[in-house]
Amino acid sequence: MITDACINCDVCELECPNGAISQGPEIYVIDPDRCTECVGHYDRPQCAQACPVDCIPPDPERIETRETLLARYERLKNEQQALVAKAASSA
Repeated sequence: MITDACINCDVCELECPNGAISQGPEIYVIDPDRCTECVGHYDRPQCAQACPVDCIPPDPERIETRETLLARYERLKNEQQALVAKAASSA
């Protein structure tokens, strides 16, 4: 989650390998259906590491296991591969 301490610096959005972070009405927001906490990509969440004001703590309302996060990573990877294959076949 991103707290209201967010200064809209754009750093977190660029760091997210899943495209889970976007500009919300006032501050950046994380789409929990796309966030894998970087499981499958990195050892630690890159957004939290890059945040200059430390406003991206784990969401206490959404504690997920590594297995759940890895399954989401696999789903997102498969969706991306299907999109690439579809684009290649229509080119």
